[in-house]
Amino acid sequence: MDHDVIIIGGSYAGLSAGMQLARARRRVLVIDAGERRNRYAPLSHGFLTRDGEAGADIAAIARDQLLRYETVEWLDARVDAVAQAGEGFAVSVGAQVRTARRLVLATGVKDELPDLPGLAPRWGIHVFHCPYCHGYELQQGRIGVLALSEMSMHQAMMLPDWGATTLFLNEAFEPDAQQLALLAGRGVALVRGRVARLDGEGVAVVMSDGEVHALDGLFIAARVRSSGLAEQLGCVMEEGPWGSTIKTDTTKATSVPGVFACGDTGRPAGSVAAAVGDGAMAGAAAHRSLMFGL
Repeated sequence: MDHDVIIIGGSYAGLSAGMQLARARRRVLVIDAGERRNRYAPLSHGFLTRDGEAGADIAAIARDQLLRYETVEWLDARVDAVAQAGEGFAVSVGAQVRTARRLVLATGVKDELPDLPGLAPRWGIHVFHCPYCHGYELQQGRIGVLALSEMSMHQAMMLPDWGATTLFLNEAFEPDAQQLALLAGRGVALVRGRVARLDGEGVAVVMSDGEVHALDGLFIAARVRSSGLAEQLGCVMEEGPWGSTIKTDTTKATSVPGVFACGDTGRPAGSVAAAVGDGAMAGAAAHRSLMFGL
């Protein structure tokens, strides 16, 4: 085998996994396509010692520190396919095939944004998915929730802790009597009707009838999509309200022996802090499996 472990994905989770393995002097290859999920957001929040810094800077510092370990190799590329190969795994990158005894999947996920005019250019800047990551910076201002399904109810119930909240039902669902009472108890305003587009220098919700609602931030509960590599290996997936993730145990081991998953690809919700913790667990568990043949 070329390597002890191949880590697919070199963002926060993959870097953290690599650090554990590098410090155990294992031969590690990190393959990264350079597409961090939070690349659209100018700043990252909620990670101890790095709160309010650019996500790209956090990742760059981590990569520099990881590559100081002599057993680590880095490849800027996109993985085309993965497969079991003998007692290990084969990873195809273009014409290259790299092999390893263990795999760590840290590919992250892609957000499937609704096809609403004006939304994509504001993603990560004025339109968000995680209140813990972006809510505080709105300074208790005017917050909107764009309903995409009944699951948007969860966001609408959370967000009043960060500011005056309006739920735009957008013809996605109609709250029942119990839900209406819960929303009223949290002080959430409701706007019915279809949202036509987002506009303005910040974010303004323009309704189909022309009514405009100026906001400081808008939240959506978008579904996510995995890379598909776990499915190629036969890993069991878990379908949740926001999409499918790889099923793992408490050590981040998947259903396929020798394959571990960490970060957003292996949990239904994520953050930089959660990804780093996941990666540390996955890296240590992969090392343990190498030592003891688990």
